[in-house]
Amino acid sequence: MSHRNARLTFQGRCLLVRRVREQMWPVAHVAKAMGVSRQCAHKWVRRFDLEGEDGLHDRSSRPHTCARQTPPDVEELVIATRRKHRRGPQWLSWETGVPARTITAILRRNGLPRLYEIDSITGEVIRASKTTAIRYERDRPGELVHVDVKKLGRIPDGGGWRVHGRQMGSTAAKRKARIGFDYIHSAVDDHTRLAYSEIHNDEQGNTAAGFVHRAAAFFADHGITRIERVMTDNHWSYTKSNTFADALADLDATHKRIKPHCPWQNGKVERFNRTLQTEWAYHQPFTSNDQRTAALPDFIHNYNHQRRHHALNGQPPISRCNQPDC
Repeated sequence: MSHRNARLTFQGRCLLVRRVREQMWPVAHVAKAMGVSRQCAHKWVRRFDLEGEDGLHDRSSRPHTCARQTPPDVEELVIATRRKHRRGPQWLSWETGVPARTITAILRRNGLPRLYEIDSITGEVIRASKTTAIRYERDRPGELVHVDVKKLGRIPDGGGWRVHGRQMGSTAAKRKARIGFDYIHSAVDDHTRLAYSEIHNDEQGNTAAGFVHRAAAFFADHGITRIERVMTDNHWSYTKSNTFADALADLDATHKRIKPHCPWQNGKVERFNRTLQTEWAYHQPFTSNDQRTAALPDFIHNYNHQRRHHALNGQPPISRCNQPDC
């Protein structure tokens, strides 16, 4: 495509050549009439003589060679790793040794979709969702703990639609089948990103209160002996339950609620919920609900001790718990 200040488009070049070759105008006169230099007019006439009308089209400004271009085998490694693990440029950089910005360019050059545009299991492109990011971090462990519940449909024996496809709901009986839900209660420390999760059958206040007690014990085992504040959304199990309020009083923790309809304020655990989905619940096809449940402890241990965290400069959450202030 010609730049916005170009005097000659493809049609203008064709007109220039017709005037010179068919109407036998002098090149200088044609150049003056069309508002271009004689050198420019001679260039297009010469190109027409060599290549015909096809030579009047715009050419790419890309250089013929690039000494610093990423080798093809490295690009193939990056693309294969991205398609296999479905992770971002920073994680791919740690795994492949290629700079993150180079990986971003490789993914863009090869037309790979963004992570939020693809299905976490199949890698197929799906409808993108809105995302909002407000970044902050507390100064010390235990100063603020984010708590939330993620509801996931249980998996029927033999696997659900993510394993067998949409035909799982092809009959009325299958559509009416009630398999229920799992409620994954999670807590994430704001400073260290240390996470703890449990699976329950409901999100009642009593269940949430018991979870908070066990989460506090888990954090204490990892050096976070004092929880100062607990942040939740405005679900009734947190705001209307006396049992939950008593649990926070036992921990001597202040209850902090987010502003209604602003889930990004509880962003640490909301982002963790997404990680739960993509790297545990939907990362591989499970053939039973018990199989998925059994995989949760290993995921939590890997998340806290091995999985690199972008906000922690590539270190796992446990790295901050090994510091003296934790």
